[in-house]
Amino acid sequence: MNYETIRRQAAAEWDVLNRKTRILIGTATCGRAAGSGPVAKAFEAEIKRQNADAAVHWVGCMGLCYAEPLVVVLKPDNFNVCYGRVTPDLVPRLVEGYVLGDDPQLDLALGTFEVKDGLAPVIPELPRFERELRLILRHCGYIDAENINHYIARGGYGSLAAALRMRPEEIIDAVKRSGLRGRGGAGFPTGRKWELCYRAAGQPKYVICNADEGDPGAFIDRAILESDPHSVIEGMMIAGYAMGTSRGIIYVRDEYPLAVKRFATAIKQAEAAGILGHNVMDSGFGFDIYVVEGAGAFVCGEASALMYSIEGRRGMPRVRPPHSTEAGLWGKPTLLNNVKTFASVPLIIEKGARWFAGIGTEGSKGTALFALAGKVAQTGLVEVPMGTTLRQVVFDVGGGMPNGKTFKGVQIGGPSGGCLPASLLDTPIDFDSLTSAGSMMGSGGMIVLDEDNCMVDTAHYFMDFIQKESCGKCTMCRLGTKHMLDILTDITTGKGTMESLDLLLELAQGVKAGSLCGLGKSAPNPVLTTVRYFRDEYEAHIIQKRCPALVCKELIAYYILPDKCYKGCDHCVLSCPVEAISTDEKRGIKVIDQGKCTKCGSCILICPPEYNAIVKLSPPSLVPRDK
Repeated sequence: MNYETIRRQAAAEWDVLNRKTRILIGTATCGRAAGSGPVAKAFEAEIKRQNADAAVHWVGCMGLCYAEPLVVVLKPDNFNVCYGRVTPDLVPRLVEGYVLGDDPQLDLALGTFEVKDGLAPVIPELPRFERELRLILRHCGYIDAENINHYIARGGYGSLAAALRMRPEEIIDAVKRSGLRGRGGAGFPTGRKWELCYRAAGQPKYVICNADEGDPGAFIDRAILESDPHSVIEGMMIAGYAMGTSRGIIYVRDEYPLAVKRFATAIKQAEAAGILGHNVMDSGFGFDIYVVEGAGAFVCGEASALMYSIEGRRGMPRVRPPHSTEAGLWGKPTLLNNVKTFASVPLIIEKGARWFAGIGTEGSKGTALFALAGKVAQTGLVEVPMGTTLRQVVFDVGGGMPNGKTFKGVQIGGPSGGCLPASLLDTPIDFDSLTSAGSMMGSGGMIVLDEDNCMVDTAHYFMDFIQKESCGKCTMCRLGTKHMLDILTDITTGKGTMESLDLLLELAQGVKAGSLCGLGKSAPNPVLTTVRYFRDEYEAHIIQKRCPALVCKELIAYYILPDKCYKGCDHCVLSCPVEAISTDEKRGIKVIDQGKCTKCGSCILICPPEYNAIVKLSPPSLVPRDK
């Protein structure tokens, strides 16, 4: 079946759908964690009970994770409204009020839901959309990921059809001229990689999609696979045609069950439609995609380790050259790109290389995607043009710091990225600017830190993760990260010295120089950037034995203010798990036995806010002696 026939059938179904009221419910993993499953079922039950002419769609992630569960009501010839934080008990009100009636229930609404330039949905009432440019996320939260016709009706697989009429050299040239760089880490020019693999001798060749997203705080690849899997399939197929191969593999984490399920469903539907398989769209070109589930090793995000894992071997990086474009999977030429990279390719074919190259900066074209998390008001998925500043992402898109806290820093690029301070908030987001600042684009994690975060403890957290995830092949990575972690542990417990800080920096440089793969070479980044930009906090821990952010347990103590403690309240006494709090009957006040206290913080959480009688002090010597 040719593409035009496929497209007409999908468009006819889409047209019928758009004539009736449609209810979109974000049911990616983030939405489900917030309770969207019961909300969707409540809508289905209420629609059936009211015998309403409306359809309920379980769509993917809309990106506004902070407002989950999200519901969009699309009404023909009326406003399309997006609602946030919907619970099952609100469903009858929404169905009665707006699905069946004309009351949009504005007190529950985030804003109107519009499709901008026929491409991506936006909510004009939310300031973040003035900064965002949703290209890769254009279908996310708007289509049913398990209905291929939704994707095709919005132009899906049109780029593949166009590519099948082009010569492989023309496709590769378009990707080169677009300026697309790999969205999985270092930002290697995608067109250059495609050209190297195309020219490499040897058959068969392989196209691999790296969906092994193992960074703490990163969830973009998962969201794309759960929300818009066909864009990745289409990108892989265009790459396969350009490479002259029929073999495609996606390596995805086993911890992503919904992503695996929806991607597998998308493959089956594409095969049934004649888009995947031995004769794609009656073109004579054949392509198959196989799903390989990884066991969760962080190092398998590195290209050569990933390929070893697919082969059934231990995931460990290998010495290069030869590069994977010459000798990759099973020693054959292999093209490996990230989820976001493949999802960008259909846009380049559809809109043209010049259009894509017109977005972003001189050295970084297109958009940057981030999983915005941490101490920021509006967490979720963010897609902005390259060159947008950190300040614009954190404050304009993310809504700034909640609870009146002060911004301290932002961790970009996962555990081997870097922590950048407030003084660098005006840094443009692009590959080269972030690298110059000591960080990296990485997989797209962006964790915002505020005044309550200790930067030494933050470096310790990421170094602990990296040290545990080291494959152990390189001596400097295996032992160097362990020694770095030990030094950070000493500093956070008040045992560090200035000499140990010097040794920490020396080890960091050694690990960078002596590691084989990109993960090991970037492993010291959290330490190098925190020492570079937050050295005063390291010195406070070492010289004053004090944690300015009141985080490091060995350097703080909890103290009950006698003049604020309400004598008839026993909340802290009852909540203390080690019975470290007691009442001094003689003085009629509560006291904390510092020898028993484990610094768990339960007392400060349970203390009624009207009293606010418990404080943290650093160093512990500040606690007044009992009289």
